[in-house]
Amino acid sequence: MQKLYVAMVGLPARGKSTLARRIRDGLAAEGIRARLFNNGDVRRARLGAASTDPDFYNPHNTYGRQAREQICRHNMELARQWLAPEGGNGDVAILDATNVSRARRRLMEGTLTDHPLLFVECLNEDQELLRACIRRKTALPEYAGYAEEAALENFQKRISYYENIYEPLRHEKFWLRVDSTANRILAEHPREGCAYYPAIREIVVSVWVHCLYLVRHGQTEFNLQGRIGGDPPLTEHGRAQAAALAEHLRDRPIDWVFTSTRLRSHQTAAPLLAQRPHTHVMAFREFDEIWAGDCEGLRYAEIRQRMPQVASARNADKYGFAYPKGESYAMLRERVQRGLRRALFLAGDTPLVIVGHQAINRVLLALFLRQRQEDIPYIYVPQDQYYHISLTPRRKVFERLPYTTGRSGGERTFAGEE
Repeated sequence: MQKLYVAMVGLPARGKSTLARRIRDGLAAEGIRARLFNNGDVRRARLGAASTDPDFYNPHNTYGRQAREQICRHNMELARQWLAPEGGNGDVAILDATNVSRARRRLMEGTLTDHPLLFVECLNEDQELLRACIRRKTALPEYAGYAEEAALENFQKRISYYENIYEPLRHEKFWLRVDSTANRILAEHPREGCAYYPAIREIVVSVWVHCLYLVRHGQTEFNLQGRIGGDPPLTEHGRAQAAALAEHLRDRPIDWVFTSTRLRSHQTAAPLLAQRPHTHVMAFREFDEIWAGDCEGLRYAEIRQRMPQVASARNADKYGFAYPKGESYAMLRERVQRGLRRALFLAGDTPLVIVGHQAINRVLLALFLRQRQEDIPYIYVPQDQYYHISLTPRRKVFERLPYTTGRSGGERTFAGEE
């Protein structure tokens, strides 16, 4: 059976390691023996805190340059041994490092000559996500003892050194360029006859969810009054629901919480975050409730009375209908899908919570359920239950579970209108 080297390429904080793990796990699910060789792990083990200083990455620092090349050579040798019949007899060796210079990649091409070598370049042009990734990097143990702003400045300087020597893939024989945040292939130079390449391409464009808790915000006065949209706070009962959710999830690891920009979403997440000072939180406009335009804040009964033609059009095509100067479910899909991809990119393979809204969560659920478009506005999204979702090659879980008292068991039915 053919064997393969995969070398990641890209600036720091662009999603290389997350994608490298996905490639390993995706291939493993197909019975393909794949192993990671991460240069950063070797660097930290060998050199410790000394390699955190940004000047270690200065291309003109002879010591740092030689140390990094030695680590690269060390991992290449381990990768060769892993693929060798007399060694690990593995199938795919994944070299996880920046590898941004043409000189580094020529070294790899000249060394790893016994099997094909695929370069996978990761790009991330989303500046908000990039800033969040950098902040996450500076929370790693190697920055222990640094003040937050000092750690950020340190890591930014490290990136700037890599930017000075960065050369995108172009002259290599076998490569793939990926938008890490959109799970999209931007360009490729394939090699015929590589048995694993089709599987890797599929892994790159697939959306994986390791552990997602999808929650709707707690009860608001608008919910009680039958009003749509707006930015109302939680009721006392809604705050009790938020507290119950936090208590229910108390012992579960959660690395990221994503909210909309709306008050009710923030208030629902607040008790959960109060227990978790180290959990990352971000508010995405992509998760804001469907915009009702001229009908924002109105009751459904008022719409039927004042705008009978609007009510009639909505009843005729709830998925395609857009409120005057507002949105439809059809319009919502693109931005919600973008928000999900951004959230999953940041969370990587760690557990996350999304505190959304009724229409938002319906669209999110439909992305996983492959529901007919006309059925999306009728997916049941209660305020005292949540959806637990895990979709990877090795694990598939999709369940609706209660988090308040007085209920037992979970459900897997999705019909009904609230």
